[in-house]
Amino acid sequence: MAVWLSLACAFVAALSYGIGSVLQAAAARRAERSSNLDPMLLVRLVNELPYVAGLALDVVAFVASVIALRDLPLFMVQSALAGSVGVTAITASIAFGVPLRRSERVALAGLMFGFVLLAVSARPQHAASLGAVGRWVLVSGVALVAVAGAISARLDDRKAGIGLAICAGLSWSATGIAARVLHVPSVWWHVVQDPVALALAVSGVFGVLFFATALQRGSVTAAAALVFAVETVVPSVIGLAFLGDHARPHLAPVAALGFALTVSASIALARRSEPLPREPAAPHSF
Repeated sequence: MAVWLSLACAFVAALSYGIGSVLQAAAARRAERSSNLDPMLLVRLVNELPYVAGLALDVVAFVASVIALRDLPLFMVQSALAGSVGVTAITASIAFGVPLRRSERVALAGLMFGFVLLAVSARPQHAASLGAVGRWVLVSGVALVAVAGAISARLDDRKAGIGLAICAGLSWSATGIAARVLHVPSVWWHVVQDPVALALAVSGVFGVLFFATALQRGSVTAAAALVFAVETVVPSVIGLAFLGDHARPHLAPVAALGFALTVSASIALARRSEPLPREPAAPHSF
């Protein structure tokens, strides 16, 4: 029962993230833009109902993914989350009036088939400990990504959109890894002393800021595809290499095929193009 609950949570997370991305994009494209990374963007966006609704769906997705990560390996859960780009593509097609091409419909079918293969092959298990050094490496990685995101925001729209989407993906990679390895002590409030909890909270906030800024600079589906491609590959590799994640016995080829399908389909959907946001407004940052 726990396995099916975890799989259901992974599916709910993918659905919520996919719809939430489009709602956030609709609001982000109307918000005042800056030539730099602007933390006040999030303050302005909370006055937009679509963004608040999208953020609420992100919270639902985050909780669901954390539940799924307690029992399922990172490569399974993160690949399922990558499938949310398919939900984004369908929802954006309806919202922005851009029909899906045949190649995109094929990619969506590949995402669904890949998810089925992963669900069949993933072996439920708890993660191995990162150790003291690994925990602080995770925190340091979050700080480096924050600097990279600030630099990316200063580039022209196309490059900034790509860089910010990648940084959002790396931030949420750290969130996924932290959620997978976080140990909640019996005295639950002692968890605030754990650097993994710090990495979980900070990387989540940076991911939201980077993604909101990326949505202002280009295609919502392209941004989502880049985010989830990075968010799938990086944690999956770390989970397999350091956290003891494995497929079920004799089903490693099935897991590999499912993983390849979800990632390649996400990259294929990155070629999708919706109407670009309006020209930048006067700078509003510090």
